[in-house]
Amino acid sequence: MPSLLLAHHLLISRSIIFFFSGLPFLVSLTSLFRFSPQHRRGIMFLLSVLPFLASFTSIVSAQYSNAINGTTSNGTTTFNNPILNEVGADPWVIRHGDYYYMTYTTNTNITILRSSVLTDWDNADVKLAFDPPPGMNYSTDLWAPELHLIDNSWYIIMTADPNFDTPSPEIDMWCDFNCPAVHHRMYVLEGSSSDPWDSTYTLKSQLNTYDQFAIDGTYFQHDSGLYHIYSCWYRQYDAWPANLCITKMSDPWTVESNFTERQIISNPDNPWEKTPYGRPFNQRLSSNEGPQQLTNPTTGQQFVIYSAARSDNRNYCLGQLELIGDDPMNPSDWRKNNQGCVFYQNPKAEAYGVGHASFTKSPDGTEDWIVYHGMRDPANGWSARTIRAQPFTWNADGSPKFPRPGYGPYQVPSGQA
Repeated sequence: MPSLLLAHHLLISRSIIFFFSGLPFLVSLTSLFRFSPQHRRGIMFLLSVLPFLASFTSIVSAQYSNAINGTTSNGTTTFNNPILNEVGADPWVIRHGDYYYMTYTTNTNITILRSSVLTDWDNADVKLAFDPPPGMNYSTDLWAPELHLIDNSWYIIMTADPNFDTPSPEIDMWCDFNCPAVHHRMYVLEGSSSDPWDSTYTLKSQLNTYDQFAIDGTYFQHDSGLYHIYSCWYRQYDAWPANLCITKMSDPWTVESNFTERQIISNPDNPWEKTPYGRPFNQRLSSNEGPQQLTNPTTGQQFVIYSAARSDNRNYCLGQLELIGDDPMNPSDWRKNNQGCVFYQNPKAEAYGVGHASFTKSPDGTEDWIVYHGMRDPANGWSARTIRAQPFTWNADGSPKFPRPGYGPYQVPSGQA
């Protein structure tokens, strides 16, 4: 944001120029002699400084405009968070060809945004990809959609439920606590072509999660095959904690594993995976969700970056799993970073509740970027979330080195026009 001082100077200088340019007595020089000598001297002085004021106004106006647009006077291009100036959460960004494509939670439908730049989505193209009919099991609460390219076909994987998180009392009574999300399931849409923008998306299938709670599902692509990783309960009516489950897939819409083969690869058993952070144990609010695959482009190390704690809370953060073995279905082949969040709130910058991230590259492919949601005012919970982006690097051990979340200004991605 431009400084208040800069805006103040601009306001004063523009007011002065406007005032004098609009004075009715600033006419021909001959008319000046109608005034007294004292008044003539004052008017002549003001006329003499007018060009300097105009020049000053031009300079300040340019600086002010550049500050708003994220461009400094020396031509260095920057941007500020959020990258979409509206409420938004659970962002998924993928680059394909000359464009970035974004999906995020709208609750009522699946919308795709298309932008030639990563850091400005206010001017993006907008496409309604899927508008569910009423009365279906997937008609409401469409959450966390992701657009994936698998075997040259486009798929959208999403969460949905039939009735706005309101199960009947006959169902709710089975839970240890009330369980409004008990009917959430995973669904897959299939695109009609190899182009994500021109495709028509239709419902392909509900993913088999054994008639149990399932949200925030993603694809994990590995040399051994395709997998579904999602947020799950241990039993049908557990109503928390939310864990991370994995199943094997035979194709992007078919789960191959049976229920006994499903594996839990992470439980929210650390203090920072519970909410409030460090407070007494609260199983009802503990969660692992929003898993995302992340691959080190140099070493090939495979990670799952997930969200921990409750999503409407300031302590929402990112945790990390690393696949250290060859079998994603073997829980012992996953190593969890139990030291704490790898990406977390920054009170100094008023950046809270940062999580549910996705990952992409700069246009020239030289930089890695994290796209995530967060909030400036945690008191407003879910309605305060906006979408942000920042670059990140890699640690010496091959793990991701995430920055502290903030608002900028930051340099735009390398290669961005």
